[in-house]
Amino acid sequence: MAKEKQEKTTGNMEQNADAKVTDRIIKREIEDEMRDSYLDYSMSVIVGRALPDVRDGLKPVHRRILFAMNDMGMFHNKPYKKSARIVGEVLGKYHPHGDSAVYDSMVRMAQNFSLRYTLIQGQGNFGSVDGDSAAAMRYTEARMNQLAEQMLIDIEKDTVDFVPNFDESLKEPSVLPSKVPNLLVNGSSGIAVGMATNIPPHNMTEVCDGVIKVIDNPQAAVEDVMKHIKGPDFPTGGLIQGITGIRAAYKTGRGKIIVKAKYITEPLPKDKKNIVFIEIPYQVNKSMLIEEIAVLIKDKKVHGVVDLRDESDREGMRIVLELSAGANEEVILNQLFKHSRLQTTFGIILLALVDNQPRVLGLLELIHEFIKHRQNVVRRRTAFDLKKAEEKAHILEGLIIALNNIDDIVALIKGSKTVDSAKKGLVANYGLTEIQAQAILEMRLQRLTSLEQDKIKEEHKSLIRLIAELKSILADESKILAIIKSELQELKLKFGDGRKTEISSDESILLEDADFVQSEEMVVTISNLGYIKRTPLSLYKQQKRGGKGIIAATTKDEDFVSDLFIANTHDFMLFFTEKGNVHWKKVYELPLASRQAKGTPIVNLLELENEGRVTSCIPIKEFKENLNLVLATKKGVIKKTSLDKYSNPRKGGIIAIVLDEDDELVDVNLTDGSKDILLATRNGLAIRFREEDCRPIGRVSRGVKGINLKDKDEVVNMVICDERESILTVTENGYGKRTATSEYRPIGRGGVGVINIQCDERNGKVVSVNSVNDEDGIMAISKNGITIRIPAKDISIIGRNTKGVRIMRLDESDKVVNAAKVVPEETNGNVIVSEE
Repeated sequence: MAKEKQEKTTGNMEQNADAKVTDRIIKREIEDEMRDSYLDYSMSVIVGRALPDVRDGLKPVHRRILFAMNDMGMFHNKPYKKSARIVGEVLGKYHPHGDSAVYDSMVRMAQNFSLRYTLIQGQGNFGSVDGDSAAAMRYTEARMNQLAEQMLIDIEKDTVDFVPNFDESLKEPSVLPSKVPNLLVNGSSGIAVGMATNIPPHNMTEVCDGVIKVIDNPQAAVEDVMKHIKGPDFPTGGLIQGITGIRAAYKTGRGKIIVKAKYITEPLPKDKKNIVFIEIPYQVNKSMLIEEIAVLIKDKKVHGVVDLRDESDREGMRIVLELSAGANEEVILNQLFKHSRLQTTFGIILLALVDNQPRVLGLLELIHEFIKHRQNVVRRRTAFDLKKAEEKAHILEGLIIALNNIDDIVALIKGSKTVDSAKKGLVANYGLTEIQAQAILEMRLQRLTSLEQDKIKEEHKSLIRLIAELKSILADESKILAIIKSELQELKLKFGDGRKTEISSDESILLEDADFVQSEEMVVTISNLGYIKRTPLSLYKQQKRGGKGIIAATTKDEDFVSDLFIANTHDFMLFFTEKGNVHWKKVYELPLASRQAKGTPIVNLLELENEGRVTSCIPIKEFKENLNLVLATKKGVIKKTSLDKYSNPRKGGIIAIVLDEDDELVDVNLTDGSKDILLATRNGLAIRFREEDCRPIGRVSRGVKGINLKDKDEVVNMVICDERESILTVTENGYGKRTATSEYRPIGRGGVGVINIQCDERNGKVVSVNSVNDEDGIMAISKNGITIRIPAKDISIIGRNTKGVRIMRLDESDKVVNAAKVVPEETNGNVIVSEE
């Protein structure tokens, strides 16, 4: 029975407990609870931790640090105190978070490479631009500097609202009075929930001038203010490239700017030089930057640097790169800026709390919010001073009444039994208030002297004038604005300095790949099976006529080199296919290979779909309207089109000429519209006619007849005639000759032509025709990949109807497939292509 009773009692207790728990449970949809809880957390982070207030530019932790230091009397002219003591004060009274968060924030306010104008003076190791951490808080000391004091001045005059601290045992300011437009001057960065802010620092002088401009003209436009506030001014200096991003950020609150390191060059003996970086972009770790550059040099992404060292000291920053002799300084700098953090992008987001709500603001809105804050501070300060002045004047008025009736008042006081009865007697007999009566009772006898009486009366007059002035300020908004202007001018005089970050108006911030490539002459070869490569021209040695030549390309047995030309790495390359299409490439985009290498399949570089092989390539430095492309086909059709019609490349190429079904494009040349054109055929014929005979037509067109072909003949080459040069013709059996251009008299377009060279069994068919002069070099190539390079002057000038001389010895199975001229480029009187 006892056991059953106990079980019953226990069951009743459990039921009662369950009932109580059930009463405390609130049924709620989990989606609603998650949404509300997340929003509460988000707003807590946004308002309480991550975002600055638009008025004083501070986050709560920074504001609490400065307020605590102000309470501790840690002014710029007082002794330093241990950082640990400051952190403890902030943690215990105002900021119930981790001590490291408080100390890290305090350290940042003392770093002259983090803040444009520091707010704290640190003593000890407060970190470095190399990323070194500050010493532990027990080792370092700190105090406020004068600028921070300007942010706290008048805080005791009821200028800002105070709110309870975390345990409601103390009061802390919701914002600082801040004479300093700190949000613009020092900037701020922070990541909240779903939003982030990134406000760059600015120059004090410029910001003060900009705010004064808006005070003088509240309707001022962004462009007007930008005449004063040029742009961000980072503590680490550097160079801002272009103002478009700055203007966008100031107008919309968002923008991007490119920040580059500043450098100088120092000449060294033996044609060497140093590039010395003296300033780096904001928030870039110098030590990591140097490691990054070292990796780039090791990985051959930056060429021409033989030594890298850090010579920075207390005098300034010096990151030294020693260049090799003859290294191209511009290319190296472009490579460094592209691949390292010597060039960074700073994304500006002007996001701050306005009335505890996050808002993205433009520059004018930021300034207006600061002015509004200072108007409120000045108004509240003036009202506070007025109240104090009126209270003191009221007391002085009572004292003056007492002094005027001193004998009677002394007698009244002596005759009173208690202080209270004396006070009532003063109030009743002299019309005084209790406050005035109490002041009379507390007045010291020394104030009865005539000198003290005069002081009291003079002080009262001064207070009356002060009260009138304070009332006039409160009654006139323009006087409040004048006070704000005066304070800003004082700030500017006391704390203003020169700009550290240079701003370049040059908007060409996007470098092309060509900016990272050194200008150099290249030999480009294309094989019959579609292999392409480029090789530095300097690797080919010039030889005498009749030599055996050197290997220029290794090919398969069934392949042979079909085209060869000379171009600069920065030139555009137009690739014309036999089906009449054209593709674009820069020379430096072509694969670089040795003389013996076969190259890379051209299909890997160009999107050639059923276009046949590439039949003609020409280098173009720039697409000009006054130049023409003249195209010739195998069937003798010729077409002239303005060069600028080919200036818009497409990924898959564009149509260069419309061809008949059985025709192919064989050659393309660049002209100025006033030349004579010579078409040469495989059977040794040639026709010369004036370019004017071909009117310019559109890119997508067929062309007109250039030569009348017979006996299954076909056009081999097209030459632009120059009377100062001769016509070089090379045949497949290694013979060739030069003929004076004047021997090819101009005739009408579409004729049969005249004999150019005798194509008998010894010579074979014509493979190449070029216009050359005595200074040119000639490079001939066979299908087995053998080349020979000879001066053009070694080939005799003879008549048209002749056989020519041997220019290249060939094996029985070999044939010449092409020949090209090497055009000398004059540099300081020296010919780059010289005999070695």
